[in-house]
Amino acid sequence: MSVITIDKASRWYGNVVAVNGISMTVRPGVTGLLGPNGAGKTTLIALMSGFLAPSAGTVTLDGHPIWRHTDAYRSIGLVPERELSFGYLTGRELVLANAELHGLVDPGAAAQRALDVVEMSEPAARRIGTYSKGMRQRVKLASALVHDPAVLLLDEPFNGVDPRQRLHLMSLLRRMGAEGRTVLFSSHILEEVEQVARQIEVVVSGRHAASGDFGQIRRLMTDRPVQYVVVGDDDRGLAAALIAEPSVLSVSLRPAGGVDVSVSDFGAFAVRLPQVAQQRGIRILELTPTDESLESVFSYLVGAGR
Repeated sequence: MSVITIDKASRWYGNVVAVNGISMTVRPGVTGLLGPNGAGKTTLIALMSGFLAPSAGTVTLDGHPIWRHTDAYRSIGLVPERELSFGYLTGRELVLANAELHGLVDPGAAAQRALDVVEMSEPAARRIGTYSKGMRQRVKLASALVHDPAVLLLDEPFNGVDPRQRLHLMSLLRRMGAEGRTVLFSSHILEEVEQVARQIEVVVSGRHAASGDFGQIRRLMTDRPVQYVVVGDDDRGLAAALIAEPSVLSVSLRPAGGVDVSVSDFGAFAVRLPQVAQQRGIRILELTPTDESLESVFSYLVGAGR
């Protein structure tokens, strides 16, 4: 049972801060690392896999620093997001090479076992350059599993994978977590994480924004205030009417026309808006959400996690 502990870890490149003071614990089972693109997920996985040293703080495996600790590397399997650049190798040659690099007693048998696990034995004789995206993901996973690691780290493993292969990968990760491995995978899609992970860690702009099971994270996302722009033929009258509504947290007039509205309960707001407009004789011309992007949801979590 292996545990990764990240304690106030930061990583910066010159003046650019990629990871800023993150603390979290990754335990046996499946953990989802959730965040928008550019949030620092890849840097965090590189710190956990020993490919990067923290600029500050510590990253440890079972109490021992991971950076330049070769025993830790023997316990970690990494599936990077970047595409394989060894298209001239067959799948078997890639997995076998990794088995040999780990100094395994019987690298051929280990490679075959790993290929069997990810159901890639049949196409293993083909060159990787002929593989589909899903097949390349699976052969990368086989390469990461060849030394039977206690920890498995995967960076955006479902990107570009077709639905059938996605289900297969999800099933594999759940099974490995059930076996007692410490499995962490990153994603920017909450629905992917919900289907696999029991624990979710959210990062935004290099900071740790939230932590919990997917139900807790989903509630944080759903319960956040939602921002809208409402345009009518009487913006001042509309603003005065809406501020009295229990579902409305705040309103403000926009200089170019329209009303900014912050809503705590969209369902109630959706029911009351046409009623209020009809009662006041105001015609609604436009209703537009202004913060429905995934980045805005995560940014709210940063504030909620403070």
